[in-house]
Amino acid sequence: MADEGDVLGRIHELVSAEHTLRERFGRGELTTEEEHIQLRSLEVQLDQCWDLLRQRRARAAAGQDPDDAKVRPVTEVEGYLS
Repeated sequence: MADEGDVLGRIHELVSAEHTLRERFGRGELTTEEEHIQLRSLEVQLDQCWDLLRQRRARAAAGQDPDDAKVRPVTEVEGYLS
């Protein structure tokens, strides 16, 4: 299982990819539809990473093994209420 540093590293990679995607769209290298599809994919991956990080931290705070945290399915992570 990835440790907290790995998860944070992945979050930074995804944020960087999002910035690159927006720059490419701004230069006209992507259509609006292409940008939306790719952006949605990045957003879902980010949501899963943030969820995993929150799980790890909650488990550690509760005296449990953070390595037991698991990446949850997209349908579960995207189904949370705000």
